[in-house]
Amino acid sequence: MDTALDTSGMGTPYTPAARFRRTQAERVDQLLSWKRSDQAFFAAGACHVLAWVAVERYASAGFGVAGLRQLGEPYVSHVIISNGRWTFDHDGWTPLPELLRANAEYEPDPGWELLPITSTLRHFCAAHKHRVPEQYAHDPLPRARRYLQQRPRPPEVV
Repeated sequence: MDTALDTSGMGTPYTPAARFRRTQAERVDQLLSWKRSDQAFFAAGACHVLAWVAVERYASAGFGVAGLRQLGEPYVSHVIISNGRWTFDHDGWTPLPELLRANAEYEPDPGWELLPITSTLRHFCAAHKHRVPEQYAHDPLPRARRYLQQRPRPPEVV
């Protein structure tokens, strides 16, 4: 991992997914959750769906699915794709060090770890208590594909 990567020219800093956490009402009511903005929906509640859609497109470029988990927690709380240098999630393309720094600053305790995820989406959902696509108010896969298309890979992401 290149932790010395210069992010000064990246523009807007990374927004941690935790800033978009669902309310209890949104956790219970999938239609209410569905009605949130695309960024909020894919930051908290459907990040794993977006990650699997994105990795289908970028696996040949060396990207894999990874999960962020707070130290001591049993389950992954946010899912991204990464090639060890760059990431993609609800906030678009971000250098990995910037994503990790922003999460650590937003929620410093008890700390975070990045775990590679090599299972299928279904297996991941079962193991980490996430919803499979059929459990949403509507099919999230087309929405994730549209969201991904709106954020083309920058030329420097190789």
